[in-house]
Amino acid sequence: MATNLQEYSHKRLNMLTGEWVLVSPHRAKRPWQGQHEEVSKEKRPSYDENCYLCATNTRINGEINPAYTDVFVFTNDFAALQKESPSFEVEEGLFKAKSETGICKVICFSPDHSQSLADMEVEDIQKVVHVWQREYLSLGQNEEINYVQIFENKGAVMGCSNPHPHGQIWSQSSLPNEVEKKDREQRNYFKNHNSSLLVDYLAQEIAAKERVIFENEDFLVLTPFWAIWPFEVMIAPKKAQRDISEMKASEANNFAEAIAVVTRAYDQLFQTSFPYTSGIHQAPTNGDKNEYWHWHMSFYPPLLRSATVKKFMVGYELFGSPQRDITPEIAAQRLKEFV
Repeated sequence: MATNLQEYSHKRLNMLTGEWVLVSPHRAKRPWQGQHEEVSKEKRPSYDENCYLCATNTRINGEINPAYTDVFVFTNDFAALQKESPSFEVEEGLFKAKSETGICKVICFSPDHSQSLADMEVEDIQKVVHVWQREYLSLGQNEEINYVQIFENKGAVMGCSNPHPHGQIWSQSSLPNEVEKKDREQRNYFKNHNSSLLVDYLAQEIAAKERVIFENEDFLVLTPFWAIWPFEVMIAPKKAQRDISEMKASEANNFAEAIAVVTRAYDQLFQTSFPYTSGIHQAPTNGDKNEYWHWHMSFYPPLLRSATVKKFMVGYELFGSPQRDITPEIAAQRLKEFV
């Protein structure tokens, strides 16, 4: 089976979404004559007087950032979701729409403008984790909020408009599309097996040892069997936890260590500040038990062969299904070299 998966085109099932990804390992040998990204050689200063996120600077709305020394959180000045939107619904034949409300926040990971998570110490990343936990609980207690999405866009190629180390939280009244899929698949698996889908999956990955990049006492870091992006990575707690608020202090520290390992390995892979989008999927805050949920964090980086060659989601990916050339097993082996 292993030989076939490394040499011949095939499909792999993403059990968390119920969707398939096409894998074409033979295409990894094709010559590349497409676009090459520009690699930024800019050395950022620790403080930038023109940065809206640096400490003591004035943001676009006129508010002044405090002289923060670790993590700083504020309500997004350009929120995608409006807290005070009126409730409405449109249904005219095949035209359907519903109002959607929410609260969006920005989290500055560090006052140091030059850093990324890969440059931060584990104890400083742990402070970010604690803020994620606090915000998840605080926002989730709002009766109007049924899901809290924590994420980070790193790098201009991922659409990040400000290089200062920061992430975002979008919390809203309904479940986003990707979360609905994972909610459905985990619920169905729990109903049929009376166990966590991810706990069973992680046990199989630990036994296989092919895609595991790093592990500590509480967390497994791996390239998922069904990974779409070339160097996609998942961090998941070994024991079933519905959301990040269930982590104890020691577990939060081990989670921070896992994040540090992933981001540092990325930067060393192509000797560049590695761009990615990362996010945490966890249980909805809708008041249900959601006992079938097992939270996890995913990293979706676009780089394919080098710091300048990017994976594009076009053509077949947009009209058919996701497709990848380099196999998850090869990607995991390459990342493991830098752990």
